[in-house]
Amino acid sequence: MADEKDLYAPVKAYLEGQGYQVKSEIGACDVVARRGNEAPVVVELKSRFNLDLVLQAVDRQTVAESIYVAIPDTAGGAWKRHRRRVLKLCRMLGVGLLLVRTSAAAGRQVTAQLDPGPYRPRANPKRRGRLLKEFSERVGDPNTGGVTRTRIVTAYRQDALRLLAAIDSDGALSLKDLRLRTRVEKAGPILQDNHYGWFERVSRGVYGLTPKGHDALKAYALEIGALSNCG
Repeated sequence: MADEKDLYAPVKAYLEGQGYQVKSEIGACDVVARRGNEAPVVVELKSRFNLDLVLQAVDRQTVAESIYVAIPDTAGGAWKRHRRRVLKLCRMLGVGLLLVRTSAAAGRQVTAQLDPGPYRPRANPKRRGRLLKEFSERVGDPNTGGVTRTRIVTAYRQDALRLLAAIDSDGALSLKDLRLRTRVEKAGPILQDNHYGWFERVSRGVYGLTPKGHDALKAYALEIGALSNCG
């Protein structure tokens, strides 16, 4: 992986090619460029995209309006795994991003992936609608915020648990009876899709539980009890 110092020459050549005078290590800034009487451009160099680089870029916004971060095109970590989200973060912060090819054989090219500018987020009504729908339909607060690699009890899963508990209580039931007992409007799609593998059709329009369903009764006993208490 390229060192930070390996980025300087290609970045300097890139900026000079656009008419800037370029100097390094001015104050706390890795690179400062100026073209005539224009406002300065600051570039922070890092061997990979990380939190330190983001914090440096934000700090430099107190001395210049145009801030870039530069990383090698071979950089791993956050950039390689999360390219779209990294660009979105930079856009939100108003920070530009330069991708540097440090190999002399490749011509030491610099590509501006993003130029700094004001961020104007576009609302996504569909995603917002799904968020509000899930919030309003989920009963109680059955999950713990911040947990990972654990089951999340969604409103959909709560509806499936209602169906599960009704069949456990009364035996195999028709779709009509399940709707009446549970008041789950989407009982049909839940039973037919059988996303969790809990249900099986025992006859036309009548559903029972699979072995997985019986296991789920034990695994989700607390959640089923909480749903029963909520009516």
